Amino acid sequence: MPPPLDDILDRLHVVALPMRVRFRGITVRELTLIDGPAGWGEFGAFPEYEPPEAAHWLAAALESAYHKPPPARRDRIPINATVPAVDAARVPEVLARFPGATTAKVKVAEPGQTLADDVARVDAVRALVPTVRVDANGGWSVEQAVQAAKALGPLEYLEQPCATVAELAELRRHIETPVAADESIRKAEDPLAVINAGAADIAVLKVAPLGGISKLLTIAGQIGIPVVISSAIDSAVGIATGLQAAAALPALQHACGLGTGSLFVEDVAETPPQIDGYLPVQPITPDRERLHVLAASPQRRQWWIDRIKACHRLLAA
Repeated sequence: MPPPLDDILDRLHVVALPMRVRFRGITVRELTLIDGPAGWGEFGAFPEYEPPEAAHWLAAALESAYHKPPPARRDRIPINATVPAVDAARVPEVLARFPGATTAKVKVAEPGQTLADDVARVDAVRALVPTVRVDANGGWSVEQAVQAAKALGPLEYLEQPCATVAELAELRRHIETPVAADESIRKAEDPLAVINAGAADIAVLKVAPLGGISKLLTIAGQIGIPVVISSAIDSAVGIATGLQAAAALPALQHACGLGTGSLFVEDVAETPPQIDGYLPVQPITPDRERLHVLAASPQRRQWWIDRIKACHRLLAA
């Protein structure tokens, strides 16, 4: 059973974080933070997610706020740079926010852009960072993904190049570039279906959509392929939770997508800097003054409260 709703709401902060560039179609990231007895939890399911999906995100926030994290196997985590679908000329500016990173994830297949735009962006990244992976968020057909894999050059992997598990499985038969699954795991009723279908070489796992660190570690233990822990445009609180998850994995072969805090103009806490492409694993406590300055409007706060109530009813049931 989840903690009592009244207790959760008494501990709630709703913030709106301005972003440096448009990412996933937004320029302001709204989310809620819960100051729990065991630490801070973050609930930031994207606005379009209905309660059945968003409830997983609330479960993750409650786990972090009310339960201690699992034991850590490592005290720092390698981090990839994250490059939004910006013009190639802006790539050096973006990469400068990820000092020491030797891996970069580049957003591609952005609506309104072309494969030529993607190639120019990836080439600009590759000129500065040795290892490049791309994320299409399911934006390509199999034929388009095959074409893109050829045009983009050597890649660590293609993340969610196509939308469906069947398409990913078919694509793997046509290209040598490894395929990573993200949405096909975190949005699936059965997170292991993508593996059973032979549709992925790498699993991209995110704490919040999967319902918390405990569930993520269970899936990671069952999935049988290398795992990359990534964020969902999290605040410093969510990033710290992702780092705790990555620290608890038995094995970690790839850099993790947990450097997205640099996408914010302001965050809820002062975060430790990346050193040689790594972030330390440590708890984060939001700054009270920042929580006040970054607080969402009363109307938006009520919207999030109503949403938490709807998700809490599902968890309680």
